[in-house]
Amino acid sequence: MTSTGAARHRTRAGRAAVDHGGGFEALFLDPVGQTVQQRWADAAMTVAFEELPPVSAFPVVPGRRWGSGLWWSATTGRHVAAGSNAMRVQLMVLDRDPDVTGLAGRPVRLLWRNPRGQVRSWVPQLFARRADGTALLADCPSHPDAGGERAVKAAQAVAQACAHIGWTYRRLPRLDDVLAANLKWLAGYRHPRNAGRPGLMAAVVEVFTRPLIEGTEAVGDPIEVLPCVFHALWHGQLTAGLNTPLHGPTPRCC
Repeated sequence: MTSTGAARHRTRAGRAAVDHGGGFEALFLDPVGQTVQQRWADAAMTVAFEELPPVSAFPVVPGRRWGSGLWWSATTGRHVAAGSNAMRVQLMVLDRDPDVTGLAGRPVRLLWRNPRGQVRSWVPQLFARRADGTALLADCPSHPDAGGERAVKAAQAVAQACAHIGWTYRRLPRLDDVLAANLKWLAGYRHPRNAGRPGLMAAVVEVFTRPLIEGTEAVGDPIEVLPCVFHALWHGQLTAGLNTPLHGPTPRCC
């Protein structure tokens, strides 16, 4: 039997072994790419899902304008697999959240039995580790009804599995267009290189109690200073209302 065939055999056998009592199982790839199945509660306590690759490939949807890709995370300094534009937007939000310490795309498949004893499974799109050790499993639907009834039932089951161990599951709502555009702009400056020369960030943070352009010019040449300003806004060292366009006439930073 080939290694691929063996992995498929283990997966089928594992699914057949899901607890008839309604318990949840976790299926994932270990660091060397071998398929592993464990009781969900045990895996949640011992497995660093934020360090694992996707348990399965992102589905390819014919005709969709945006396919799977990689997101460089400012939180971890590593790439995270993303399967859709909606998922990439939510990755931006989580990557900017100071409470998030780790991110992964599709690292675990949950297995369970429905009331009729049939095995069901679901792979949440996102995993985010929080600073307190708990985690968020999330899906990123492009619209509220995405996935239909199957997604609704899976969401209920995954939420139950997460609640049992003190984690959270959410179907993340679509962001407002202006907020999403602002985050996309700031994300372009998330890399540490945009902090600029030594002392520039301290000067930026000190001067900003005024509109963006005015404060930038007070520090120095906008060509040098603006990347540092946007970097500070991404990382929360400066704050600004992101529900109005950053390139409007008087966005104010503080």
